[in-house]
Amino acid sequence: MDDRHDPAPPLRGRKAPKGRNKTEPSFPANDSATSEILNSVAAHGKPPPAHHTNSSIAIPEAGILTVQNMPSRLANQWVLITGASSGFGAAAALAVAREGAKLLLGARRTDRLEQVAAEARKAGSPAALYHALDVSKTPSVEEFSKWVREQTDKVDVLLNNAGGALGLDTVATAKDEDWEGMMQSNVLGVLRMTRAILPLMTSNPGSSIINIGSIAGRTAYEGGAAYCAAKAGELQITRALRLELNGTGIRVATIDPGLAETEFSVVRFKGDTARAKKVYEGVNALTAEDVAETILWVASRPSHVCIDEMVIKPTDQAAIHKVFRRTAK
Repeated sequence: MDDRHDPAPPLRGRKAPKGRNKTEPSFPANDSATSEILNSVAAHGKPPPAHHTNSSIAIPEAGILTVQNMPSRLANQWVLITGASSGFGAAAALAVAREGAKLLLGARRTDRLEQVAAEARKAGSPAALYHALDVSKTPSVEEFSKWVREQTDKVDVLLNNAGGALGLDTVATAKDEDWEGMMQSNVLGVLRMTRAILPLMTSNPGSSIINIGSIAGRTAYEGGAAYCAAKAGELQITRALRLELNGTGIRVATIDPGLAETEFSVVRFKGDTARAKKVYEGVNALTAEDVAETILWVASRPSHVCIDEMVIKPTDQAAIHKVFRRTAK
């Protein structure tokens, strides 16, 4: 659970002993302003002049430091999430809602979207709106983007999360409909959504496009030819976009998870829950919340910071083929 909003215990300031070595370790802090205050108190028994910093550290006369909550960089920003009805998308919606972001949610299952939007409002989002979206169909993307423009004239974060795998068949036995489905959602869906929403981002420096990829886009495996190709396509789209948008202030990132226990395998195996469950047996896999925390961190960096690419795997997964599994006792 994210504990950043829990009240921090007070830190008592202390004067540095005479002859303090300036190379001693300083107080750790989350930002330079906080560090400046804590180090000044440690060295001199008092904070630096007020004009030196813009920190959230309150220092009463009693000399007790109290760390106060700072507003999130995502507060009141518009975050658009595709595939928001479950998995990474739903978890990301709740994560940014807790930061006070406003949400535009899209997916095919509007009943699930309604639930996610309601939970997001309870979590702290000042506005959590949703609309049907199928990224594999251009008319659906166009209708969705028209709806988005009716809600806002700018988007701060576009999370291209919709996608997934269909089947685990070899090239010799795979079906056209599975190949086409994976290419439509993972590749063309990212392109369609980005093209549709970019006009709401180009005059908004510091905004972010975050694409959800996979380690499958970096390493192939048997039965994954089309899915690996699709996620490799997402990776190259991300890299090309970053070049094309250089100078606009828009950050472009890809987050590429490894083994994560969501509905992914249920969808891949077309509802065969028993087969899907075996994928994760004996493994402490990633959760949707793990990936959502990563998305939140990438999206909330200062505007001059772009996390280009991030690979996140469970500790039990050293590589796509190397997975430690615990045996039942």
